[in-house]
Amino acid sequence: MSGRPGIAAAGPGSVPAVSLPLERFTLASGARLLVTPRPGAPVCAIRLHLRGGPSLDPAGREGTAYLTGALVDQGTRSHDERALASLLEPAGGEVSGDATGLRGSIVSSQWRLLVGVMAELVREPVFPAADVRVQHARLLHRLAVERDDPRRQGGIRFRRLVYGDHWIGRPAYGTLESVARIEPRHLRAHHRKHWVAKRATIAVCGDVDPQAVRRAFSRALSGWEPGRPLPRREEPMPRPAVRTDVFSATREQVHLYLGHLGIRRRDPDYAALVVMDHILGTGPGFTNRIARRLRDELGLAYTVNASIHSSAGILPGLFTAYIGTSPENVGVAVEGFLREIRRIQDEPVTADELEVARSYLLGSFSMGFDRASRRASFLVSREIHGLPDDVLERLPREFAAVGPEDIQRVARAHLRPDACCVCAAGPVSRPALRKVLTAG
Repeated sequence: MSGRPGIAAAGPGSVPAVSLPLERFTLASGARLLVTPRPGAPVCAIRLHLRGGPSLDPAGREGTAYLTGALVDQGTRSHDERALASLLEPAGGEVSGDATGLRGSIVSSQWRLLVGVMAELVREPVFPAADVRVQHARLLHRLAVERDDPRRQGGIRFRRLVYGDHWIGRPAYGTLESVARIEPRHLRAHHRKHWVAKRATIAVCGDVDPQAVRRAFSRALSGWEPGRPLPRREEPMPRPAVRTDVFSATREQVHLYLGHLGIRRRDPDYAALVVMDHILGTGPGFTNRIARRLRDELGLAYTVNASIHSSAGILPGLFTAYIGTSPENVGVAVEGFLREIRRIQDEPVTADELEVARSYLLGSFSMGFDRASRRASFLVSREIHGLPDDVLERLPREFAAVGPEDIQRVARAHLRPDACCVCAAGPVSRPALRKVLTAG
């Protein structure tokens, strides 16, 4: 065994095994509690996830869920923002929020303090108007800056091409117009309606006793409004097709996005697609094909990548290929992307490529679980996606078992070079982009 609890070292011919001991509880309020003890761990991390997020934003006030989470730490009925900070900082504690809940960390010996603070933020935030106005103004400033940022706007428009009017295609932060309409009363109403126990999954990782954690949360969250579970709903998404958009900007560089609808995390081809991605567009250095061709051989850019697995979620993610390049090279870049996509569909990958990808994935796999915060986030992800408890033991074996025929099969099944959306941000015209894509 290695010195890291729960991680077995891989010997010759073996694969790494990551095992997170887990105890599950359902609190009286209806919240789910997941605890993975880690004896000797210096840090305790807590992730409190609430289902819904930006999907619950009211029409015209997109960004409400994000602001609610981001500003929930501005004060409670018992402590203002400074008092909360004075509680946490001496113990090395911190808490932050977003559209899907809270995350926090603290020295393991003070985990009860963190439980109390997070429970207070969940149950009794006040969203003080003066503090909210300050943070609200900062977000508006950020959105104003990003409105003129070609890379940011290119990414937003690309998502809209793929997802259409579906909520997942909208910026989680909202827009200048929608955020300007959000007032403290809207945040309080959102919190009251949607931050309820039956939509919550809480994960804890640290040097803790699971039963003690259960008792602490049971006390701290006593009386939390149970609410109702959030029903799953499937909203239609646009069918894959060639669609283009341009964000015109006078710059020396073009930010180019190419891709289409991707996969859900529970897709049975997930492991093979992770390996495929490392060969095609995410492997380190010059080991992946797209970087080697577009960056090394053609010299089109330094930043270039492509991936389908990294955004997979409960809803389908994206297959996204990105490059920042000069305007005169847009056509070459599009052709290069499409060429490599078709090549991985038409030709078996080499034994060397497969070995490099699998070795990298297996060698780096366990390192991703060194941090308590990563373990807590993983427990939440595993729970909300309905993945098997032994997924961390299965996944390395699945990586190791992927062969050339698997790569070719999943590339043909999930990549659509003839039905790609393309968005360019920079000095490019829409007719020129369409012409480039047709030629590709």
